[in-house]
Amino acid sequence: MNDLLIVLCTFPDLGKARETGTALVESQLAACVNLIPAVESIYRWEGKVETAAEVLAVFKTTSGAWPRFEERLKELHPYDVPEIVALRPEEVSEAYARWVGESVG
Repeated sequence: MNDLLIVLCTFPDLGKARETGTALVESQLAACVNLIPAVESIYRWEGKVETAAEVLAVFKTTSGAWPRFEERLKELHPYDVPEIVALRPEEVSEAYARWVGESVG
């Protein structure tokens, strides 16, 4: 069964993204995280259109770890309303899905 979740989350800077990603991997709530710097975000906040440079984090976790993962990510995140979007991939390499499952406690 495919238990893998891909979670997208933006951060204000690379340092905070790295710190949060490391904490989630060390606590076995995520198998890994890819940090993609230099993302430009355009969004509506408090009635105004804003633009910000952000870092996109792409986490790999499991649906079993999701409740604890989401709770911890919210605790560590500096935003009032962090972007936390979980996607279930339709197709995943069996070996990769197994590795993620074994890496998440």
